[in-house]
Amino acid sequence: MELLVSVCRVLTDSESSLPWQDRLESVMESMGLQQVETGFAAIASEVQTPEGAKNWLKAFQKVNYLLFACRLLGAAEYRRYFDAVREDQAVVALAARRALRALMPFAVAWSDAVGSMSKGQLKAVSNKAVLSLDLVRGIAFADKALGEKLLSNLPMELTAATRQDLTGWEPDDLTEIVTSLRARVAEASAERLERENSQLVRKIRGARDALKYSEDGVSQAANSLIELIDRIMREAVPPKHVLEWIADNLPGEPGLTFINKDGNEAPTKRGEALCFIYSGGPVAREANEYDDGVGPALIQDVLARIFVGTRDQLQRLKHSDAGTQEEREQLLGLFTALEGALLLGLSIRRFPPLAEPAAPAA
Repeated sequence: MELLVSVCRVLTDSESSLPWQDRLESVMESMGLQQVETGFAAIASEVQTPEGAKNWLKAFQKVNYLLFACRLLGAAEYRRYFDAVREDQAVVALAARRALRALMPFAVAWSDAVGSMSKGQLKAVSNKAVLSLDLVRGIAFADKALGEKLLSNLPMELTAATRQDLTGWEPDDLTEIVTSLRARVAEASAERLERENSQLVRKIRGARDALKYSEDGVSQAANSLIELIDRIMREAVPPKHVLEWIADNLPGEPGLTFINKDGNEAPTKRGEALCFIYSGGPVAREANEYDDGVGPALIQDVLARIFVGTRDQLQRLKHSDAGTQEEREQLLGLFTALEGALLLGLSIRRFPPLAEPAAPAA
């Protein structure tokens, strides 16, 4: 418990000028490696399942236990102990709310990206139930419950909580929040894209400028975004390695290769997109009750289909620019979806691009 509270306290310390990694390291060093390992093992053993965590909390809050603690410690000492525990609970609750809200930009990005998928793409996804989940409202409901059940009953004034931290989100009125988070998604995706390839950020800026200032803005913006999608995949993993990756990792997956006009096998856009999202790394994973372990994982597969579907729709807009408001709104929707897919895709990439194969030994 000391480890949990200490970690939450340093991570919510908004007055510290140190990076969070340094603050976390200081906690680990002060407690010692053996204590840290013991602490994590204890936390994990208590909360392995939601039912286990619930039972642990119920046992801790039993009246008999509190009466025993009061008799053992004495009334004054028990009061100090009780106040200290409530302050620790407030610190953990604040960290939980901030962690929950940190997921919201990814939920908005997922919602926008999935919203751009066509009916055909939705049918092709193996687990469609996941796509129907409203993650934005789900997080908002969890945030509201956290505020009403915990934060409202704890001494939050003793923590680093700000007014924004203590203002609850209403699940039925998220328009303003989602709008502000879309701006954060756009900014975060641009930052990740810049780390991936700084030159490609210009494509996003160019698309925005074209929409603002050019009479032929829709066509120009669509062209910039198509080039962005093609280049980020092509430069992350060279096309000749994509075929090798497909053969090694997804040999039986349909729709990843085709025969081009020269009679040679070539990767499809979906094949390129999957290889990009996996960073040319392995696809193998353990099967479980929700996933048979065969083919690409659900999240990666959905993101690859979003990249391809967005590109196809942009291709149509590129050649049918009549300058209408409907086309502009359609492109803005695709722009939002692409930024969401980029944020998620670049966030889950785990492995570096494939290296050039070594020359055979002489």
